[in-house]
Amino acid sequence: MTIENYQFNYSLTSNTDKPVILLLHGFMGNVEEFDAAIDLLGDDFSYLKLDLPGHGKTQVFGGDEYYSMANTAQGLINLLDKLEISKCFLVGYSMGGRLGLYLALHFPERFYQVVLESASPGLATEAERLDRVKRDAQIARKLGRSLAKTDFTAFLLNWYNQPIFGNIKNHSWFERMVESRLQNHPHELVKSLQFMGTGSQPSLWEKLQKNQIPLLLLVGEHDEKFIDINIKMTKIAPSSQLKIISNAAHNVHLENTLEFVQQLKVFFTKSVPSDDQ
Repeated sequence: MTIENYQFNYSLTSNTDKPVILLLHGFMGNVEEFDAAIDLLGDDFSYLKLDLPGHGKTQVFGGDEYYSMANTAQGLINLLDKLEISKCFLVGYSMGGRLGLYLALHFPERFYQVVLESASPGLATEAERLDRVKRDAQIARKLGRSLAKTDFTAFLLNWYNQPIFGNIKNHSWFERMVESRLQNHPHELVKSLQFMGTGSQPSLWEKLQKNQIPLLLLVGEHDEKFIDINIKMTKIAPSSQLKIISNAAHNVHLENTLEFVQQLKVFFTKSVPSDDQ
């Protein structure tokens, strides 16, 4: 669907009278990211999943500023309007979680409850953001040179060596996940990294203190960095709770899909809406 500066590649699975969950994938993910979780959630919800700008088959028209978090968020609100979804649940993973938090804090009237998986409010200080921009620029240069499939594959294998991903490379589905990531185009991913990376996004720490939407923060037990971040989030964010998921690192929804889904079911079904669907 083409909406102003975006042509979103999306899939909307509607189950009659069931509320919609908007699902936002992480960096280098795509529309398929949450399929295993959706299979377990079944017919209890409707599902809106999509390729975020810079990913999959979604196209961005106009300037590079439309890869930014603020513009992407507005584009998603416009998509919800086009699809006549006045209010929904939201689940965001990593980069999608940062975007999901931005949406929740800037458009709170559009979301019942929000689940943030391995996410953060960004970096609190200008110095931290500048340092991260420099590191992201180094990653972007490597990614931009990965034009051949073999180079892109090597980049991905190196990417998943990062400590936050734990033992993800040992899982039986890891090769399938890499093949899914390879559907992206490196040059488009570079733009996403440059304009919606952690260093580029606005800090949400101060605004988080005024949050009123129920937030469920999920992190894997082997992801110490994000456990620390999310503990800090719960201390300042009203209406938030933290759950640490066993046998998982950063990518909770793939490493422990069953517990991830159980947490969503418990959280969302506490107040399944009967109107505004």
